[in-house]
Amino acid sequence: MGTTKVGVILSGCGVKDGSEIHEAVFTLLEIARNGAEAVCMAPDTTSAVVDHLKGEATGEKRNALIEAARIARGRIRDLRQVRAADLDAIIVPGGLGAASVLCDFAAKGRDCAAHPEVERILLEMHGAGKPIGAICIAPALLASIFGRKGAPIQITIGSDAGTAAKLESMGVRHANRGVREICVDSANKIVTTPAYMLAETIDQTADGIALLVKEVVRLAP
Repeated sequence: MGTTKVGVILSGCGVKDGSEIHEAVFTLLEIARNGAEAVCMAPDTTSAVVDHLKGEATGEKRNALIEAARIARGRIRDLRQVRAADLDAIIVPGGLGAASVLCDFAAKGRDCAAHPEVERILLEMHGAGKPIGAICIAPALLASIFGRKGAPIQITIGSDAGTAAKLESMGVRHANRGVREICVDSANKIVTTPAYMLAETIDQTADGIALLVKEVVRLAP
């Protein structure tokens, strides 16, 4: 039996307009610590840039795949080239890119839709019975896909009542969890954790992600 391959869907580089870097790096670290191999990928799409010092839009646009390559040290694949058959599991770190690049939850709330290639790979993984992990706000991406298709998955984004209500209005079930906890939907092989939706320190984020990755790898066929 070969090494478990865990896909990691990135959305750029930086919490305000792409993947949250701590969450992405902890995910990659824990995949390695669990004896698995990370397969980084991102959609080849452009999106608005935010100045992370000022917290303001710059008016520029950058390519999510090129920016995500910074985190992956250049070892990254165009999402269009990846199929569920290439992977044993998949994880989506958070950051605003999960809600603005991978889907448009940040702009449209309950009326959001996922990027077509992101939706394809996640539906392929779910259909193949392979586990899916989502971190921080990334469970909103899962709601945009599975909730719309009538799959009553259970997820967590922590304990924010307003965001949880929006997700439940999209057809999913929400469970409150702490920053060092995970929500495991065993029937659908979906694992989620709040990370920086709740975390006040970097170690809190690391601990929750460690639990998530361990469970995702355990659930892999």
